[in-house]
Amino acid sequence: MPSSPEDTADPSGSPESLILHATDNGVSRITLNRPEAMNALTWDQRERVIALLAEASADPAARAVVLTATGRGFCAGADLRGAPATGDRVPGDVARTIRLGAQRLIAAVLDCEKPVIAAVNGTAAGIGAHLAFACDLVLAAESAKFIEVFVRRGLVPDGGGAYLLPRLIGPQRTKELMFFGDSLPAKEAERLGLVNRVVPDEELTARARAWAQRLADGPTRAIALTKQLVNASLDSDRATAFAAEAMAQEINMTTHDANEGVASFVERRTPKYRGL
Repeated sequence: MPSSPEDTADPSGSPESLILHATDNGVSRITLNRPEAMNALTWDQRERVIALLAEASADPAARAVVLTATGRGFCAGADLRGAPATGDRVPGDVARTIRLGAQRLIAAVLDCEKPVIAAVNGTAAGIGAHLAFACDLVLAAESAKFIEVFVRRGLVPDGGGAYLLPRLIGPQRTKELMFFGDSLPAKEAERLGLVNRVVPDEELTARARAWAQRLADGPTRAIALTKQLVNASLDSDRATAFAAEAMAQEINMTTHDANEGVASFVERRTPKYRGL
């Protein structure tokens, strides 16, 4: 049974209507819902997504997250028209806006204690591309494309792009994408390693549901600790990474699911994980 009913579109344009959300069968589904704007992300929408990711971390009923969108676009970037008015700009305003805005959004995905799947249904540009790349697994429709659009506007990439992309595809490929701002088709993104799988458009939702259900049926705490280990390893030396790995295993062995996994192996049966 759903623990929260899925919202429906609302002409008032409230954050709840522009971000659809439902949790069922252990999967929290977060859907950007401004198709007429290619899901360009407003300030209110961003705050709603951050809050929903935090809720998923804390909610035992949520054991995996799917982040997707309606219409032809996954997310066309940031729409700053809905940002709170701050008066005349002073030195430090832009950096503060980035820290408290785009960077908080990307950090919310990276720090979510549940695995997050991006189901990229269309164009992902700017912060929209970085939102997808921050996810743990990325599924893309064949028609999807990714654009490091910042250079087209004379801007520096933000939203963690210069942190994420070199770790995924190396500095040379990253510079090519960011210096030229060319559109990257889904298949090419898959070849580079930015996308896990490309599927026909009509199969994207079903594939995302299937992957999310596999994660939701798995050992939730072990997956969360694994996510933390892998993310932290990119900034760690070997000694630090090995120490973190040993401690994660120590912590994990206190969980119900670890004991269930070992018992099911000994008893030669399928484990029944509870996310505990």
